[in-house]
Amino acid sequence: MTNPSQDKTPLLEVDELAVDYGLKGVSSRAIDCVSFALRAGEAVGLVGESGSGKTTTAMAIAGLLSPNARVSSGEVRYRGNRLPIDDDAAMRPHRWSETSVVFQGAMNALNPVHRILKQIAEPCMLKLRMSRSEATARARELLELVGIPADRGAAYPHELSGGMRQRVMIAMALACRPSIVIGDEPTTALDVITQAQILKLLGELRSQLNLALILITHDLSVVAEACDRVMIMYSGRIVEDGTVAEIFAQPKHPYTRLLIESIPNPASGKKMIRPIPGDPPNLVNRPSGCAFHPRCPSAMAVCATEVPSLDKFGQGHVACHLHRFSQKDRVAAHA
Repeated sequence: MTNPSQDKTPLLEVDELAVDYGLKGVSSRAIDCVSFALRAGEAVGLVGESGSGKTTTAMAIAGLLSPNARVSSGEVRYRGNRLPIDDDAAMRPHRWSETSVVFQGAMNALNPVHRILKQIAEPCMLKLRMSRSEATARARELLELVGIPADRGAAYPHELSGGMRQRVMIAMALACRPSIVIGDEPTTALDVITQAQILKLLGELRSQLNLALILITHDLSVVAEACDRVMIMYSGRIVEDGTVAEIFAQPKHPYTRLLIESIPNPASGKKMIRPIPGDPPNLVNRPSGCAFHPRCPSAMAVCATEVPSLDKFGQGHVACHLHRFSQKDRVAAHA
């Protein structure tokens, strides 16, 4: 789904970003050399198995990394200006007003002892310096915007359904009129009907407000529904990116192909899930070369020794040695 109003100038630029986690004196590289750009109005999906680095990438962009994580290299720029993602105090003015996050577990993210209207109004008072009455009016508008009657603002989180709580989280994310919204698997805990409703809502809000959206998910069907572009992550790196149409029609990386093949398609008679063999790599003991090579059905000798770079291929990019060789060279590389 392409937004014709997209500006070609990047709204957000992530440049060679790397993040390390420290645990019991051991440092592990969670994401490495992650680079991409995001335009106004564009929706990009970050896809991969658990532990691939999707959420770490998003939390680094928002400056919300856990205390045992640190940005070891790279930078993030918003409208050309560097964001202080490694400094919590300096990053506070940028959160909510420029970049906001819709978290996965709404029941955990919302305060159980405060009414939802108060929780939506609070960032308006803190960030936009609104009076209480102005912030309350803004919160009522936001509830209506996400499809919740304003009088439901008197409810506590436990009095709402899962879908309504997720709508409240979206309203909170929009409170200070950000340009970028990050959705951290916002539909994972919802049934399929509610999930479709939330994805439709995000699409409508994106079009109406010209929002840029980063959607984190392990579900490619969600990306197909809600995004223009998809980036496939594995073991902390982007291994392929391209438009949704390109990725689904002609996946280039073996991991992308296996992810797509793991989706059941009853319409074609494919009802069984085909799992990807093996397990995702341990970040403490990451495989040499291409991290996917121990699970890859197309692995060559070079894959075990050299990390492939993310190179331009067609309209997208792919990090795979298969696309660096001619057919003759592939035969030699397999030997």
